[in-house]
Amino acid sequence: MASILKLCAVFIAVSLASVSADPDLLQDVCVADLASGVKVNGFACKETFNATDFFSEALAKPGLTNNSMGSLVTAANVQKIPGLNTLGISLSRIDYAPGGLNPPHTHPRATEMVFVLEGELDVGFITTANALVSKSIKKGEIFVFPRGLVHFQKNNGKVPAAVIAAFNSQLPGTQSIAVTLFAATPPVPDNVLTKAFQVGTKQVEKIKSRLAPKK
Repeated sequence: MASILKLCAVFIAVSLASVSADPDLLQDVCVADLASGVKVNGFACKETFNATDFFSEALAKPGLTNNSMGSLVTAANVQKIPGLNTLGISLSRIDYAPGGLNPPHTHPRATEMVFVLEGELDVGFITTANALVSKSIKKGEIFVFPRGLVHFQKNNGKVPAAVIAAFNSQLPGTQSIAVTLFAATPPVPDNVLTKAFQVGTKQVEKIKSRLAPKK
């Protein structure tokens, strides 16, 4: 019986691993044809490709953090590196000004692991049981945010900070909680937001105006 239970546990673990990230590739490469009108679960493959499709210097330089959040995410996903198509991985660089925040958000298609390049950050995620798991991390350290859970990073230091973030998806997707709820198009009805957040219509409209896309 013990051996059968062990076998079942291994089978379940393998099965979960097989669905926890992007599907496995079926050929050596499938360089994304970003101009194709064909849309499947991923991108159609280009007929020809070269080394440029597998290269990027997007993460080489710090991003500009002179914005309202004091942070900038620079993505290196399949939309920037077509050769990532079907490979199930991508990276981002996140730069933070002193006091900068990467606000609460989720990645519906990937687990995220961050490696601190410079500075120190307070990071955390919230479980579905509403428990906060948080820690302060510094240069050379790593922290993991499980797939789909709300998480954040905050630079509480006096100097800039930066991380490299790795994802087990070619296109992990990002939903910023505040922007998703208060700047959707068409907008989420005010009566939904006032009831959900237990605030008045004026407060909702004020938040919407601050988060509205700049024209």
